[in-house]
Amino acid sequence: MKKIGLLLVDDHTVVRQGLRILLQQEEDIEILAEAENGRQAVMQARKTPPDVVVMDVAMPLLNGLEATKQILKIVPTAKVLVLTSYGDEECVEQMMRAGAVGYLIKQTAAQDLVKAIREVQRGNAFFSPAIARRLRDQCRESFSNGHSSRRGGELTSREAEVLQLIAEGFSNKQIAAELTISIKTVEKHRQQVMNKLNIHDVAGLTRYAITKGMVERTVPARA
Repeated sequence: MKKIGLLLVDDHTVVRQGLRILLQQEEDIEILAEAENGRQAVMQARKTPPDVVVMDVAMPLLNGLEATKQILKIVPTAKVLVLTSYGDEECVEQMMRAGAVGYLIKQTAAQDLVKAIREVQRGNAFFSPAIARRLRDQCRESFSNGHSSRRGGELTSREAEVLQLIAEGFSNKQIAAELTISIKTVEKHRQQVMNKLNIHDVAGLTRYAITKGMVERTVPARA
């Protein structure tokens, strides 16, 4: 029997340990690797391509949304299953559009996680009941209104990375080092982010990133 190769991504060690204990009991699931942030997750996916990625959303350095986009470019066959405490409408929509095929809320996931992993591996979608109801209602509303909810003026993947690092307190020089790009390129992305969002100060960008679940609600200050 071929096992489902799994990549666990969550910035909380206790959560990953709990997931590992739960999933190690399943004979058809093998945990290939773990990651504590999105950038580490991308590296692990490149090193050991997983069948399924259990992905958190709010993480340092690179959040789950951008990590999902990058992993699916590297491993197009991977299935991303979101496991997060964020269940707001916009977060769900963004993760689905990034390529995730399942979405579980941590508070209710214990009884559904193993089933969800197996379902997404088979090519099916899987959602927590509350998320499934909301998506169903949105589809009905979209069909009845005859229009899509897709919006323009969205940030590119690189712009979103820069925004997250700004919100986490990185300077332009530190962002350049983290992303291995020039300071001039960082400044260009920074200005594009401000123009697209119509937010022109760091405090405003930080508040925006927090409300979108791109960073944790309490962001530690950097030296």
